[in-house]
Amino acid sequence: MSSFTSLGVPENLAAVLHADGKTEPFAIQRDTLPDSLAGRDVLGRGRTGSGKTIAFALPLVARLAGGRREPRRPRGLVLAPTRELATQIAATIAPLAAAANLTVTTVFGGVSQKPQEQALNRGVDIVVACPGRLEDLMKQGVIRLDAVQIAVLDEADHMADLGFLPGVTRILAATPQGGQRLLFSATLDRGVDALVRRFLQNEVRHEVDEESVPVGVMTHRVFVVPSDGKAALVRHLASGRGRRILFTRTKHQAKKLAKQLTAAGIPAVDLHGNLGQNARERNLAAFGAPADQGGVRVLVATDVAARGVHVDEVELVVHVDPPVEHKAYLHRSGRTARAGAEGVVVTVATPDQRREVGDLLRKAHVAAPLEQVTADDATVSALVGAVADHVTPAPVVATAGRSGGNGGGGGGRGRSGGGQARSADGAGGGRGRSRARRPAGERSASTGERAAAPTGGARSGQSAARSGQAGGSAARTQTTPRFTTGSTVADIQRGTRRPRRARG
Repeated sequence: MSSFTSLGVPENLAAVLHADGKTEPFAIQRDTLPDSLAGRDVLGRGRTGSGKTIAFALPLVARLAGGRREPRRPRGLVLAPTRELATQIAATIAPLAAAANLTVTTVFGGVSQKPQEQALNRGVDIVVACPGRLEDLMKQGVIRLDAVQIAVLDEADHMADLGFLPGVTRILAATPQGGQRLLFSATLDRGVDALVRRFLQNEVRHEVDEESVPVGVMTHRVFVVPSDGKAALVRHLASGRGRRILFTRTKHQAKKLAKQLTAAGIPAVDLHGNLGQNARERNLAAFGAPADQGGVRVLVATDVAARGVHVDEVELVVHVDPPVEHKAYLHRSGRTARAGAEGVVVTVATPDQRREVGDLLRKAHVAAPLEQVTADDATVSALVGAVADHVTPAPVVATAGRSGGNGGGGGGRGRSGGGQARSADGAGGGRGRSRARRPAGERSASTGERAAAPTGGARSGQSAARSGQAGGSAARTQTTPRFTTGSTVADIQRGTRRPRRARG
């Protein structure tokens, strides 16, 4: 069995991996590292979860070590389609970079541009970016790509699905010719092959795994349930002790289902495009935290979590709504059974969806019988296993007056990096003022808006005393029967979120 050092990885970087429990390279790492460490262009093809991030992180850090850092001119660039993936890539690169005395930062939309500008002005070696915000910064002169020695394109097929290839083409064209390019993708369709022809030179091609999920590691089940019994079945599937991700088709459904599960005693957090970056990070942190430290076991998400979100020990993925296409099915399902672990994927279908689900599985090359079930069937209980303890959520204590920032998923108004149309990474065309959405169940009582509740909702009452009035009168507080998906189980039990600073 080969080791990382036998593949040419420097000992200090191999030691970082060893300390993290990574002692034996995966197939795509074993195949690509000798070529990428030697400076050759590489086209790696493999499914999500196959170890691609370390496969390009190691040569990126190893080959940039010892170079000179300059303001606004990174020497390494990684392009990723979503904020979540960019964040996780940077988290993987960071300890390796630290061992080589390199710095890494992220660039994506949906958050303030200022910290990104400050990091670039100080000088960073490696930038992990989403195309939309990166092009914004290039147009503003905040970043130049003329010093990039190694450019990496991850999830190239997903870039194509999101319509990012024109931007990716412009970005890669701004990097020096003759620099090393590493491109990783599950497929070569939708224009990815054109990128390969234009930007890769004498590339070495490596293909590991099939597009479909390997047989034996992941178990696929299809539960057919009457429409009026679907909610109870989903609730039962969510009630186990292990981590599970429930996928819905729309943002509204994800938010609503997370609230319903939390109100039913099953703490859940949501992840979708309407959440600000702070709320996304908070909810992912809650989902990834150990249960004995207040971690939440259930994540309800749209396809924004189908790629780039890696959390260990996800034992169950539930397609609450079957996806439209088979690629989405495979990438959603790939959130479990990662790195050789076992996992189960359940597709919930109503009788009128039988044909649709059958076509979906056939295109995904997945064989799974359609099982007619109800929520109380023994086959469902056997799959769920031991049920987690019921957590009674406390009513949210709403404080009148405006609160600042969006820390902890906050509300209020904030400035975003882009005021024009947003791409999937949240980047806009220029600077502008936008209103940040508040997470489910969190509306300020001072606005007099409706407060979402699992029982159908209740009005929060008339506007409370405004902060900063003459005489220094304190803001009133009132308790309403609203529930929050919260940061942790303890927050749900208290009916609170992380404290936010009051304005004024």
